[in-house]
Amino acid sequence: MQGTVDGFSYGLVTPVAAYLLACLGGALGLRCTTRSLRHGGALRPGWLALGATSIGSGIWTMHFVAMMGFTVAEAPISYDRPITFASLGIAVVMTGIGIFIVGHRGATAMALITGGTITGLGIASMHYLGMAGTRLQGRLVYDTPTVALSVVIAVVAATTALWAAVSVHGFLASLGASLAMGVAVSGMHYAGMAAVDVHLHGTVPPSAVGDSPATLLAPMLVGPAVFLILAAAVVMFDPLLVTGDRDEASPVRLSRTVPGGVPAQRRLPSYGEPANRSASPRTVRRVSQRSRQR
Repeated sequence: MQGTVDGFSYGLVTPVAAYLLACLGGALGLRCTTRSLRHGGALRPGWLALGATSIGSGIWTMHFVAMMGFTVAEAPISYDRPITFASLGIAVVMTGIGIFIVGHRGATAMALITGGTITGLGIASMHYLGMAGTRLQGRLVYDTPTVALSVVIAVVAATTALWAAVSVHGFLASLGASLAMGVAVSGMHYAGMAAVDVHLHGTVPPSAVGDSPATLLAPMLVGPAVFLILAAAVVMFDPLLVTGDRDEASPVRLSRTVPGGVPAQRRLPSYGEPANRSASPRTVRRVSQRSRQR
């Protein structure tokens, strides 16, 4: 028996909320990754881990908020908690592997392709493992070409997100990248859901009425949602995470005052150049000569 599937039982509420959560997780992950690459130092692994967990949690919460709108008219739905939380672990771990590859290898083509592929496969694995945790009196059947399309969307979205993390700087640019990432991740989810058909095991009795998906999923979403709020607080209290390189738009900045009270201008180090580069011998000699003359 073919089940009647509805992926939008709450109208636009669940798609819009899912999209916003995907954008939030993407924004936090991108800013943390940028922070680790440009200002990380000894704290780089911590920033990369925070970015990976933010993206993974954002994608996972997006998926299950969207799943609140997934219903089958003829059968109640429930969720297997161990499998559901295992999908969260896969999202965080595989996203972390992709981010650490780019974070330590740099923005090379091979690093972006490798990291993006691993991260994209992690997103797709999270989606389909989460779907495997769905329990109803029937089975889910997938259309193979549509599933393949959803995996391609996930890989492309992940690769683009990693490229944005190492190439896009500044708050507005990162915001635009996060909005685009939200579109891509949500598109992957709904492409995967378009591949689903439900084949019921016989006729389900009318008395078999379970809790609504929202009632079942809401308690499981509390932990990752709280984590995203805390990660957002970290971003808000670190100006570099919000704005990126605030001095990037200006070629010079005031750094010290030379004899006579005139501020000396010092060029900002370019990307990848040590920030504590020592002064050239010629500059040292000039400063010494001025000191002796005075």
